[in-house]
Amino acid sequence: MMRPQQQTALRLAIGGILLGITAFSYAEEPSGARKQAPDILFGPLFNDVQTAKLFPDQKTFADAVPKNDPQTILADYHMQRKQSGFDLRHFVEVNFTLPTEKEKYVPPAGQSLRAHIDGLWPVLTRTTSSAGKWDSLLPLPKPYVVPGGRFREIYYWDSYFTMLGLAESGHWDKVASMVDNFAYELDSWGHIPNGNRSYYLSRSQPPFFAMMVELLATHDKEALKKYRPQMEKEYAYWMEGVDALQPGQASQRVVKLDDGAVLNRYWDDRDTPRPESWLDDINTAKKYPSRPATEIYRDLRSAAASGWDFSSRWMDDPQQLGTIRTTSIVPVDLNALMFKMEKLLAKASQEGGDSAAASRYEGLASDRQKAMERYLWNEKEGWYADYDLKTKQVRNQLTAAALFPLYVKAASQERADKTASAAEAQLLKAGGISTTTVNSGQQWDAPNGWAPLQWVATEGLQNYGQDKV
Repeated sequence: MMRPQQQTALRLAIGGILLGITAFSYAEEPSGARKQAPDILFGPLFNDVQTAKLFPDQKTFADAVPKNDPQTILADYHMQRKQSGFDLRHFVEVNFTLPTEKEKYVPPAGQSLRAHIDGLWPVLTRTTSSAGKWDSLLPLPKPYVVPGGRFREIYYWDSYFTMLGLAESGHWDKVASMVDNFAYELDSWGHIPNGNRSYYLSRSQPPFFAMMVELLATHDKEALKKYRPQMEKEYAYWMEGVDALQPGQASQRVVKLDDGAVLNRYWDDRDTPRPESWLDDINTAKKYPSRPATEIYRDLRSAAASGWDFSSRWMDDPQQLGTIRTTSIVPVDLNALMFKMEKLLAKASQEGGDSAAASRYEGLASDRQKAMERYLWNEKEGWYADYDLKTKQVRNQLTAAALFPLYVKAASQERADKTASAAEAQLLKAGGISTTTVNSGQQWDAPNGWAPLQWVATEGLQNYGQDKV
């Protein structure tokens, strides 16, 4: 069994891994209309720049800030590109401010792990309470912590684990500021986008906001009551359209199965190439002419919404990215998080004196738990897995997502024990839990292990007395 000192060390280690990975290895105005993504604003110019591969990273031009009205820039482009000697790169440099990375942070020599993490917080903290009218950046009212490197904006599900580190470092003011920012996004756009960029507005990410509020509530006992309205807005976003569904139908992020059980899936509202990976997506779709490109684009985008971009868990052929079909798969980890959201909404309602709402959310959580046990449990293999809407069967692949029901305490002891045994036998490696058992070359597959999944696995296993981790 882990001693408290060992648990603290493990948490610090995971925090250090997460910061190290995100910081170094990548590596709309509320009163007005929603900002448009740069591919919409600039149309053919955006496509031509990305296709020309002017920059080594396609996110560079997606993050570039136009110096003038997009219509004026487009008019100039249409006129100038027909002229002899037209230089596309020069045109971009004249009309856009390109993003620049900050000077690489070099920590002082000989630091302890804790000191290293504490030293990173101010380096990774940003304040952008305003942004240009045509800037893809979405301003936020409070300071926030970014991953670093080319990732100059906040990312949704990553931020929960960042906040765990902030709490461990005693920066509760920053935790509160980040919760405020996400609440602001829910109030402004009805959901928390993948990141605070206009091109991320069409999708969200794994819904950790309720757990962020739960974390803050350990320091501010009024937090659950205070942010209940925003928690309910996020729940409404994920459940939008459920009342109109007939058994066997799906709409956006919600699925009604043949017996009337309700679960959720990942979904992106757009079916075009991702601006930040424009040419990659186009090239992926071109390899599969028999399949509609728009279908491939939506499934690529929806995988980005899952946070697992990309992984064999979404593909028919692990070696062929174009066989991805995220939207026809009901993910076990997403539904575990939705169960947790329902439980926390029940708690927030009860604390606010609304017993009727508390009972309703408890009922929804109970219904979801039963649906998870029926559809997201692979009886033959003995682990939790995703459900396939096309084959109407639970999928066989074991992934680290199987540990999410343990993480949110939705599993029975018997099934938790079986899942733990399977994870130990097939996923546990010298460095931690492998993401999957499949080596496809994708970053969310074996042999890679991701820091958030180590946390989920550790907490989930300890919830059920599995202290061998």
